[in-house]
Amino acid sequence: MRVTVFILLIGLLSLSGCAQKERFPSGRWVDLSYDFSSDTVYWPTSDPFKKETVSEGFTEKGYYYSAYKFCAAEHGGTHLDAPIHFAEGRRSVDEIPLAQLIALAIKIDVTGRASTDRDYRISVQDLTSWESQHGPIPEASIVFLQTGFGKYWPDRSKYLGTDKRGPEGVAELHFPGLHPEAADWLVKNRKVSAVGIDTASIDYGQSQDFESHVILMRQNIPAFENVANLDEVPAAGAHVIAMPMKIKGGSGAPLRIIALLPDR
Repeated sequence: MRVTVFILLIGLLSLSGCAQKERFPSGRWVDLSYDFSSDTVYWPTSDPFKKETVSEGFTEKGYYYSAYKFCAAEHGGTHLDAPIHFAEGRRSVDEIPLAQLIALAIKIDVTGRASTDRDYRISVQDLTSWESQHGPIPEASIVFLQTGFGKYWPDRSKYLGTDKRGPEGVAELHFPGLHPEAADWLVKNRKVSAVGIDTASIDYGQSQDFESHVILMRQNIPAFENVANLDEVPAAGAHVIAMPMKIKGGSGAPLRIIALLPDR
């Protein structure tokens, strides 16, 4: 599997000029990131994304010039949770190896179960059921968990289960996540690079101890949260490039993540 990732990287790095279309792997690119704006969903205790205009318009010399500044929490919108977020001494954003962020991806779809249970937690059985159809989860792969909650974005009330902010909002969060038993199973039985989900957290909304975060991140496994467009990603065969803002010592960062889908 690492050979496959290496070959893909060599292909990416060797592209230039008009040879690019001929030498690039065939397939279709899909953006798995939401844009950042005043509508971006953040944790109830986090400040929302803010963008301010520094300059916008024609200058005295006659040319157009625009510049802006923004303020954002590490954890909001489509973002990465670095291992240090829940595990002391583990990797920060800038320390995560690129090989963990550029990898083959698989997708486990629990949309049906999550549609009838906002507090559904992806189980070991969900993981093994996927494997019964597709074989063992590949080593060094990125595991996506599709709950179907992406259809609610950016409606905070439907997506999070509440529109309230502050501690009162946290108490009313209701969305699916990964069961700690399933996180533990992944850590002990499959050497995955990262885990991503189309909700606001790897742990379900009512979690009090964020145990799935702790289990994964103690093993230096990062998480991708608020992943977009997972309905377009196949159960197997996609390649993913996930590039977070490189914040030195960061516990998380805004994430631009894209997937190359195989030709059908």
